[in-house]
Amino acid sequence: MNKDCTPSPEEAKKLQALGLAVIHNEAAAIQALADRINGDFARACGFMLKCEGRIVVTGMGKSGHIGSKIAATLASTGSPAFFVHPGEASHGDLGMITAKDVVLALSNSGETSELLTILPLIKRLGVPLIAMTGNPNSNLARQADVHIDVSVEQEACPLNLAPTSSTTATLAMGDALAIALLEARGFTEQDFARSHPGGSLGRRLLLMVSDVMVTGEQIPRVPEQASLKDALLEMTRKGMGMTGVIDDQGRLSGIYTDGDLRRTLDRPVDIRNCKIAEVMTRGSTTASADMLAAEVLKIMQEKKINSLFIVDDQQMPIGALNMHTLLLAGIV
Repeated sequence: MNKDCTPSPEEAKKLQALGLAVIHNEAAAIQALADRINGDFARACGFMLKCEGRIVVTGMGKSGHIGSKIAATLASTGSPAFFVHPGEASHGDLGMITAKDVVLALSNSGETSELLTILPLIKRLGVPLIAMTGNPNSNLARQADVHIDVSVEQEACPLNLAPTSSTTATLAMGDALAIALLEARGFTEQDFARSHPGGSLGRRLLLMVSDVMVTGEQIPRVPEQASLKDALLEMTRKGMGMTGVIDDQGRLSGIYTDGDLRRTLDRPVDIRNCKIAEVMTRGSTTASADMLAAEVLKIMQEKKINSLFIVDDQQMPIGALNMHTLLLAGIV
């Protein structure tokens, strides 16, 4: 049986105070970056915008972890990028860097030996070097084409040793670069979705009606001459809560839904002998196959309908969908 690890009120108060101090410290470190969004920041963006290859992010230790995340953010927001470990770079991976690339090197001290080892090779390639360090007078900062200062007054660590506020500041500056580039490139929601096709945003912005609609024999439909009974049987077989009603030319002339059935039962109608054309809804809402599925969802929500037909330019039904279809596709 687990022991009760709940701290005493005094211990809880002390732990909360320590956590709050870290938050305040790191918030101050980020706030201090505002004055460093300057000409150097703009020059760094300029190099990245003109990059014909990829942005190669590199860094050791905790800076490497932050660099990996920055590279991922850049790549997902329209700036092709990847991370290279500087230790591995001096043992073969430097071949991943080409003359068309831009290197973004991260080091709090600016004196990381693994980075300094590969600097001459980067310079020989003529690759623009952007350094992000906490020491403007460091070797890395001096050899860079552009230096961005991410220094902090003190780490959140009470020993002033563990990278905490410094890594937070570096990550925030990396986000600032990525989003500035995103805006400058005119990166859109659709562009973002193409980089995230497996996510919910990707599904909402990329899936077309043609990707999710039922087609062929799965489309519920009966001719205008069909009885109400035949229409109900078709609705049961296809399980979409509706059926289309087709005229002699094969065009959609109406629709009959579960809701229509309830309304029919409130009317003086001979259900056994009634023709579907007598009780169907004419002029129903339809959609085209080249519409976004999310767009059709919005229409259905606004009109408070649960299903509709997809028609071509001749009003021929080529598909059908309902809320359940959109739910299974991850659109709802």
